Amino acid sequence: MLFNSLQFLVFFMVITLSYYKLKSQKSRVNLLLIASCYFYMSFVPKYILILGSTIAIDYVAGILISKSSGHARKTWLVTSIVANVGILVFYKYFNFLLGNIEPLLHHIFPSHPIPYINVILPIGLSFHTFQAMSYTIEVYRGKQPPERNFIVYALYVMFYPQLVAGPIERPQNILPQLHEYKVYDWGNVKEGLIRMSWGFFKKCVIADRLAMEVDFAYSHTGLSSCSLWLAALFYSFQIYCDFSGYCDIGIGAAKVMGMRLMENFNEPYRSQNISTFWSRWHISLSSWFRDYVYIPLGGNRLGETRRKLNVMFVFLLSGIWHGANWTFITWGTLHGMLTTFFPGRKKGVTGNFSNLVFVCLNFILVTLLWVFFRAQNISQALKYICGMFCFRGGQTKFGLNGIELSLSILLIIIMLVREAKFPKHFIKSDKAFAAYLTCMILICYFLGVFSENHFIYFQF
Repeated sequence: MLFNSLQFLVFFMVITLSYYKLKSQKSRVNLLLIASCYFYMSFVPKYILILGSTIAIDYVAGILISKSSGHARKTWLVTSIVANVGILVFYKYFNFLLGNIEPLLHHIFPSHPIPYINVILPIGLSFHTFQAMSYTIEVYRGKQPPERNFIVYALYVMFYPQLVAGPIERPQNILPQLHEYKVYDWGNVKEGLIRMSWGFFKKCVIADRLAMEVDFAYSHTGLSSCSLWLAALFYSFQIYCDFSGYCDIGIGAAKVMGMRLMENFNEPYRSQNISTFWSRWHISLSSWFRDYVYIPLGGNRLGETRRKLNVMFVFLLSGIWHGANWTFITWGTLHGMLTTFFPGRKKGVTGNFSNLVFVCLNFILVTLLWVFFRAQNISQALKYICGMFCFRGGQTKFGLNGIELSLSILLIIIMLVREAKFPKHFIKSDKAFAAYLTCMILICYFLGVFSENHFIYFQF
């Protein structure tokens, strides 16, 4: 069930109204868990069994970790992590790993080839796997008491607004809220609906429109440098509006029910270096790697050389997390190299103009790296980047007509100004709220792309 579908809007209204009709927190939790299961099963029903299995393992592991001591505690933690990572590796990386070592295996076992698995990647697997692991790790560290209520823990992993594409929540934020009875608050409802409408606007009106130009450029060879640069710049905003739009819808849907989800974006394209970019982009994933990989490896406490190795390793893992393709690994590695060896502006450089220069340079770097993220393979990415800088006289053709191109640029400007100048998703006046919501509905209806396009991060 896609957020940008009529089915979801009906689902959301029915579940939210039912949620507030119920008078006990136990009934509300049961309702949300059933709704989340239905939401997840609307994609590929049988994969609920995989998710249910990991939930049961982690639930038991959390309790056993809290009851155990010494070596037994670590054993249960490792059991939980191995179960989660094992499922992730099998479904997401098995074919990729096999494809890269197949020549060696064929040489060793010429008459016994290992078959590829023909399965669809469970949707949102990387997201809920990392969220589940954060729970057992926090219980092991003594920062989170084990959740004794299985229904509550299952909902922590499966809460539908952030189940498929994040943000990747921590147990300290979500679990206490699942035990609180949320009194109806019109302010929360208004703020949540405004946040959701803005997310729909970014996805349906901006991202899906930009996608037509980007798809055209990546599917046609021989385009001019101008066409390739435009598509590359459009993709930077497409992926931002697509992913942050999803998070806005999810955060808003939770807010309507009085639930607080963490922020996942903070104007990342205003960053002056790659390091700052990653503190503003996909914040829940960046902080996850920081807390559970970078710091345990020693962080910056073991000298400069070790710090650089830790940073490179984290970004390599980030690339692998995004997908089983050398394009993602290259993308993550290049981000790591820029963060490690080219930290950005030096201290003491100030001034609005210099700030703007560094922001623009960093945005261009990020845009170039997005080419690897978007390309189907390394060869296509390198060919695309070469085309951007060869300034060849190829065909200056676009996937959008002149009016649509102008509208796309205008929409990007509106989005940037809106998020820079009006970051708060709240309108005090009920009349202003009604007018705003009406306008957003009309804009999304008349300017949106009339198809239920998947969100980019669904593939992860």
